[in-house]
Amino acid sequence: MGMNLGIVILAAGQGTRMKSRRPKVLHRLADRPLLAHVIDTARQLDPRRIVVVYGHAGDQVRAAISDPDIEWVEQAQQLGTGHAVAQAMPCLEGIDRVLVLYGDVPLITADTLRELVARAGDGFGLLSVTLDDPSGYGRVLRDAEGRVSGIVEQKDASPAQLAIREVNTGIMLLPRARLGDWLGRLSNDNAQGEYYLTDVLGMAVADGVPVAVSQPADPMEAEGVNDRLQLAALERALQRRQAERLMRAGLGLRDPARFDLRGRLQHGPDCEIDINVLIEGEVVLGEGVRVGANTVLRDCRVHDGVQILENCVIEQAEIGPGCRVGPFSRLRPGARLLGDNHVGNFVEIKKAEVGPGSKINHLSYVGDSEIGSGVNIGAGTITCNYDGANKHLTRIGDNAFIGSNTALVAPVSVGEDATIGAGSVISKDAPAGELSLTRARQVSISGWQRPKKNK
Repeated sequence: MGMNLGIVILAAGQGTRMKSRRPKVLHRLADRPLLAHVIDTARQLDPRRIVVVYGHAGDQVRAAISDPDIEWVEQAQQLGTGHAVAQAMPCLEGIDRVLVLYGDVPLITADTLRELVARAGDGFGLLSVTLDDPSGYGRVLRDAEGRVSGIVEQKDASPAQLAIREVNTGIMLLPRARLGDWLGRLSNDNAQGEYYLTDVLGMAVADGVPVAVSQPADPMEAEGVNDRLQLAALERALQRRQAERLMRAGLGLRDPARFDLRGRLQHGPDCEIDINVLIEGEVVLGEGVRVGANTVLRDCRVHDGVQILENCVIEQAEIGPGCRVGPFSRLRPGARLLGDNHVGNFVEIKKAEVGPGSKINHLSYVGDSEIGSGVNIGAGTITCNYDGANKHLTRIGDNAFIGSNTALVAPVSVGEDATIGAGSVISKDAPAGELSLTRARQVSISGWQRPKKNK
């Protein structure tokens, strides 16, 4: 990129059309602030300096983006894009070329920016797009030879100029040596009463500085966010981009339009993901993993050959090889299935290790537990881990059998090969190899009549 690239990200706007108390650049795309996406892309160009110009609710912006390598500059009054870049100039000492980006244009790619930088060399670089409907954008003006001669904003454009379909994205590469002079000559004599950065293009042309124009592969890269409709459109565009990248890398997505990645996903070969799956944080899938519809995976690790059936929520958990989980299972933080486990519908597991081959097939809560291998936990089993003040541990040895509707009152241990009779409340350790149960004597009362409604 050249040693002396400085990047200025303009992030001072309030975003009134968002109808929000939150600064526009902190609205979230794929669950990260818009500004964070732009900073990530800027970093890929390996610049000497990244300067963020903030304004509205700047304390919130700086608190949300804590990156230590960013220089922050306040634009106390929002007097236009030219004024904003002028505020950043003191931070650009020793920089040769200045790339201007926007905190509300999050889909711009590093490849597009590299191309712009390469084409412009030491001159002026302009990123434009050609749109079917150019309304709202500044039009790129060209002379008879097709050379760029200026930019005219929509509100200042003549009817003939309004017919031009090539528009300015606002993203520019500027020679630092001339920029101070150009910014100093800006005027706010226009319909908006603002100092437009775009006006420096006319000065560059007048000064004989060559202007190179580059265009992104996809016009969506240059789309900004002004309201919530545009934010939603960009969300789908970003999700589509992520889905296509993952599919090219071999991930099977049943429908890329119904897939949301809000973090990072690593996957082995032959993984299949059904519709409406939401992936957040850091998720790792092994080989041959299948994920059913309407499932949430958040900061979890899933090993080879796992089947996650529909409607599961898995957070900060690890699922060992060959497990089957779901439908309607919830694995909470600290859940670890060591392998070949079956966890069925309406089972919740928290901070518990489940040994190889153990099964918890339905309607159970297992928390703060250590469960051995080959254990069968019957329907409706509850580990009573909380006494109202503290959490306590339940231990279940290998090959134990826990009958349905059992309450295990922690701290308590069930020995290896032990059997717990259905319906028991176990509050003392159950010895290995024996049947333990607590159960009232069953009685039948003959001649009893069920009550009837009064007529």
